[in-house]
Amino acid sequence: MDFYEVVKKRQSVRVYKPDPIPGDALNRVLEAFRAAPSWANTQAWEIILVTDEEIKKRLQQTVSESNPAHSAIVDAPVLVCAVGIYGRSGFYKGKETTGRGDWVMFDMGIAAEHLALAAAAEGLGTVHVGLFDYQKADKIMELPKDRTVIELIPMGYPAYTPRQTPRKPLEDFVFKNKWGAPPA
Repeated sequence: MDFYEVVKKRQSVRVYKPDPIPGDALNRVLEAFRAAPSWANTQAWEIILVTDEEIKKRLQQTVSESNPAHSAIVDAPVLVCAVGIYGRSGFYKGKETTGRGDWVMFDMGIAAEHLALAAAAEGLGTVHVGLFDYQKADKIMELPKDRTVIELIPMGYPAYTPRQTPRKPLEDFVFKNKWGAPPA
């Protein structure tokens, strides 16, 4: 599938078939995550693949029932816990270098979207779940203090094709040389 088709095809999927993800497809998705760029190549991330139903249920309790992805946490055959490592991204010799703090969220966003795009290329669906009690999730995952669950990503075969969500036209957010100046 063409890259631009994959970008347009990737939508948030919240309802999954129970079908398992083949190992080779999962490995390609994980390789795409691994290939993501990061601050000074720190790769300040880890992934925990959760397939255990009890652990998924415990993680589901960190997500509000009003969250549209609440049931996806347990229904997807694989729940990806994207774990960030504090104090590496945006730091040099242990000191913050950017004035914007730890870049782990930025780096994780890039890597997580690499994963989501690769999953879409494999015919899999994902949804980025960022609204959850990360402190409880950290405890459930038994993480050391320098790590945190940044995102939960349910992944599996979509039960249906989600509708395309509308996007703003380019002229609403693309400017040239200064804010507000049209690009043409």
